Amino acid sequence: MQNDFFKKGVQEIISESGLKERLKGKKLCIKYGVDPTRPDIHLGHSVILWKLKELQDAGHKIIFLIGDFTAKIGDPSGRNTTRPILSDTEIKQNAKTYFEQVGKILDVKKTEIRYNSEWFSKMRYSDLLSNVRMFTLASIIDRDDFKKRLQKGIDIGLQEIFYPVMQAYDSVMLRADVEIGGSDQRFNMLAGRDLQKKIGQTPQEIIITKLLVGLDGKTKMSKSAGNYIGITESAKEMFGKIMSLPDSLILDYFELCTQKTLSEIEQIKKALKKENPRNIKMRLAKEIVSLYHEKQAAGKESQEFTRVFSKKEIPKYLPKIKIGTKNASLLQILKKCLPIKSNSELRRLIEQKAVEIDNKIISDINAKITFTKKGLIIKVGKKDWFFVTQS
Repeated sequence: MQNDFFKKGVQEIISESGLKERLKGKKLCIKYGVDPTRPDIHLGHSVILWKLKELQDAGHKIIFLIGDFTAKIGDPSGRNTTRPILSDTEIKQNAKTYFEQVGKILDVKKTEIRYNSEWFSKMRYSDLLSNVRMFTLASIIDRDDFKKRLQKGIDIGLQEIFYPVMQAYDSVMLRADVEIGGSDQRFNMLAGRDLQKKIGQTPQEIIITKLLVGLDGKTKMSKSAGNYIGITESAKEMFGKIMSLPDSLILDYFELCTQKTLSEIEQIKKALKKENPRNIKMRLAKEIVSLYHEKQAAGKESQEFTRVFSKKEIPKYLPKIKIGTKNASLLQILKKCLPIKSNSELRRLIEQKAVEIDNKIISDINAKITFTKKGLIIKVGKKDWFFVTQS
């Protein structure tokens, strides 16, 4: 493996010397587990998928484990509330879309797809107790997620305490040599290493990747936070979202979301001190879009972005939104255009004079809008444009 593999996008390896030694020998079994709680894979997931791609290209076996059984429990990692329970239909549908999206990065023909319902659906209660006995309550509730919830008086479901034990058992059943996951999975992956050791298997090495901060510049990228960039989004959507990133995240995204080497990123870091950050961000957007779309599409969106935002022209193609009524409040219209934003966020945009209708700023939160036959062109902030009609 290239030296960059052990540093680029990596927060910690347990243990690095052990992993390097094992990579010199036989083909390894690399485990990556995902609970299909949401249908889309985003750039946050891609950080791990590109690492898996390197391992796959080096000849190692990648096991993409679908947690169709554990998804019914809900991973408590990074959560301050219990996750909602998903139906079997939702889980099955989400898992299906994962396969289609993973193929954008991994060679699916060389990827082994497994489901943890293979063993958990057949497990007897006595088997569960045997596994649970390997852990203590103190060790489980010592994890940061649980400690914070207990301090705040927030309930912890008993099933959530079982979650790390079950994820650990996945590693046992797969006889995983290596498990890879984000830093929020550290506790769960260590539990797998511990359980393997206790039952006599060689404990897995662990690769912990850095977490990708989302578009808000504050929290990790996730669908629930609405701060994500999906890998199946159009080139236009992807390019525009990347250009909306806070400048402080530019280098992180080059490291975690592109194929640039660490030495190349060091040069970009130097360029950031001299050039306009927007120009560097344009390079970033082209790099990322080219990974999931043709290079021609990345170039086209770069030109379109320059045309619209530098020359302040209206985009050629606007998403069309239908309201269904002749009169509607401005807030209703914006909610239809930007459903992921809260009412308070939309009110703030209006108050900040960031909303324009047909080139006229609308700053009245209570404004009522009447539609004409030709429809309205609405601009929200610097990057969101919509063509809104009654029907």
